[in-house]
Amino acid sequence: MSVELDVFVGNTTIMDEEVYQLWLDGYTVDDAVAVRMEGGALQVFEASMEVLHSDTMDQFRTFQMCERLLYYPSKLTNQLLFQIPPQKQAMLIERYYEFDSTFAREVLGKKLSKGTKKDLDDISTKTGITLKSCRRQFDNFKRVFKVVEELKGPLVENVQHHFLLSDALARDYAAIVFFANSRFETGKRKLQYLSFQDFAFCAGQLISNWTVGAVDNMMEDMDVDLEKDFLHNLKELKILINDKDMLDQHRNLVCAQLRGKITVFGEMEANFKNLSRALVNIAAKLTHTKDVRDLFIDLVEKFVEPCRSDRWAIGDVRLFLTHYTSTAHSLDSFRYQQIWERYMGVIKSCILKMYHD
Repeated sequence: MSVELDVFVGNTTIMDEEVYQLWLDGYTVDDAVAVRMEGGALQVFEASMEVLHSDTMDQFRTFQMCERLLYYPSKLTNQLLFQIPPQKQAMLIERYYEFDSTFAREVLGKKLSKGTKKDLDDISTKTGITLKSCRRQFDNFKRVFKVVEELKGPLVENVQHHFLLSDALARDYAAIVFFANSRFETGKRKLQYLSFQDFAFCAGQLISNWTVGAVDNMMEDMDVDLEKDFLHNLKELKILINDKDMLDQHRNLVCAQLRGKITVFGEMEANFKNLSRALVNIAAKLTHTKDVRDLFIDLVEKFVEPCRSDRWAIGDVRLFLTHYTSTAHSLDSFRYQQIWERYMGVIKSCILKMYHD
């Protein structure tokens, strides 16, 4: 009895995006098959369970063979072993380097070392992310950090160039590298309400305004290290609180601008000196490494929480910080406008992102 078969021969590597995601998420072959069956794969492909299992195992094997190329994505684009169209290559790279924001939040600001890697079991249990996926994400963070930490040039562009990632994902990795380098404190209880994206936004502000690269784009490590001269000069801002006449004048100028415009005017006027001292003292202490690391906890404890306790709306906070910054131009004998604006521009943006009223 003769049997007719339709046969198609090609050399393009077959990669199903759904199966790839299951592999990235750390599923076993059997678990991945179960997920595909629940999604109706048997009916869609008119296949038996054995064929579905074989297909899944074959694709998992292909992904494992590709993984060593994904460590350094330019190798994937230049290799000849797998015939993968450029659009599919971009998908493989982007998905491989994508990460769960809940996982990133757990390791943000920690040293990307073996010590942190030992904690991945606990992080996996806490977040519900498989241990295999946690390890992949951690290793990706560590790999990107090692490649870009010593490079000249803009941090985001360096990540994009070496790892071929989208702009949005490259910016998130830049935040991870920046926090790992400066070791900002993010784990304390009072900071737990802040998400990875909250911190990533603040990292972007710091990179754009306080790093060496913010003023000289040809410097070494331009977007990784905070500019030491700028941090040192911040202590000059203490004149705003040490000079009683200047402090009173500053308060009067701010009150004149805000009277009738905010709902907590009385509280603001009564607490102005404490709030001003908090913001200026945070600036003045940034010459010390420990105080740089404590920047976010200081902002929460010394500014965000007092405003919350007085029931400031976020609109009130925005107006206060805007006029608190701008009225310094009118202060007699205050000669540090450029440093002040550079400092307060970042502080205002970060506080507004951190202020969940």
